Amino acid sequence: MASALEDPVLIRPFRGHRAAVTGVAFNADAAGLATSSLDRFLMVWKLKTQCRAYKFVGHAEAVTSVQFSPDGQLLASASQDRTVRLWIPCIHGESSVLKGHTASIRSVSFSHDGHFLVSASNDKSIKIWSVRRQRLLFSLFQHTHWVRCAKFSPDGRLVASCSEDKSVKIWDTRNKTCIDSFLDYGGFANFVDFNPSGTCIASAGSNHTVKLWDIRMNKLLQHYKVHRAGVNCVSFHPSGNYLITASTDGTLKILDLLEGRLIYTLHGHKGPVLSVAFSKGGEKFASGGADAQDDVSSGDLQYPPSSLLATSSKRKSENESKSAVHNVDKQTGISPSLGNALEHIVEQLDVLTLTISILEQRLTLTEDKLKECLENQQKMLHQGRQEE
Repeated sequence: MASALEDPVLIRPFRGHRAAVTGVAFNADAAGLATSSLDRFLMVWKLKTQCRAYKFVGHAEAVTSVQFSPDGQLLASASQDRTVRLWIPCIHGESSVLKGHTASIRSVSFSHDGHFLVSASNDKSIKIWSVRRQRLLFSLFQHTHWVRCAKFSPDGRLVASCSEDKSVKIWDTRNKTCIDSFLDYGGFANFVDFNPSGTCIASAGSNHTVKLWDIRMNKLLQHYKVHRAGVNCVSFHPSGNYLITASTDGTLKILDLLEGRLIYTLHGHKGPVLSVAFSKGGEKFASGGADAQDDVSSGDLQYPPSSLLATSSKRKSENESKSAVHNVDKQTGISPSLGNALEHIVEQLDVLTLTISILEQRLTLTEDKLKECLENQQKMLHQGRQEE
């Protein structure tokens, strides 16, 4: 795994959902991307080809979360309709329904061996399901408010969950008990996940912060205050050295965890960014959000859609980095050629925005270094005068 991250470059924006994109997930070989949305649909996109995306219809209400199984043969989704669905990601999108929760489900996630699912719900419970038997195995109850997210550890022995009760809990799946609890009085976590080695968890805070906890020593390792609004989602790079964050402030940020600092700010979205995910190899990442119009005052459901795909490698061909889905609405009265031209201009603007944000970031880092050098110089002069 390369230790240094290449400059992020926008490959392609995806437009097709009619409401905010709540989840993004790559399949095993990073050739396909699944998205979930408040519009009640799931979509599966092929990254290389210009073929139409598959739309999966089944949920009765907003879809809140989506994930591919590790082998890419199944797709799991969670919905406000209180069900989890397991899909075979074929053209027809056949699915089976898992019922058990009594309120909206916030997240669903596979274990790393693909044998189990964990779901988190507003009914204050976490449920573990058998994928093969497609039935509920057991529930975990201890949170006193809505559970927003739950994830398996890489070895499948632990589950991390976060709730609006302001706690992050660690559960032992063998004896079905809570073995640790981290309290955050400044706010609650919207999202939680394990790092690739399973030694730490990262939480995305409603109070604009990102925190990294060591679960072996039971202590806070790192605390980032880099966003101006709530953080909705985080994703670890497979190396474990980087973390990407998605925020309501409209930005994505990449953190270098070894150096403990912010290295990139990405400005591709025009509204809250709700989801982000690295591909299995770490060469790409995708983000989804609610790109708000200026006249939208409130309510996620009113936001037009957005899903944006970027890559952490600059070694991409000219054609690939400019490719886009051309999907012009016939009802607008715009000719397909003009629509395509406008979409192409929008993509170029996205790329320019991204490039400017990287330059801004580098300028800020240079300014910080210069400030540090001047301060050190002043200290040395002051010490020299005192010695004299």
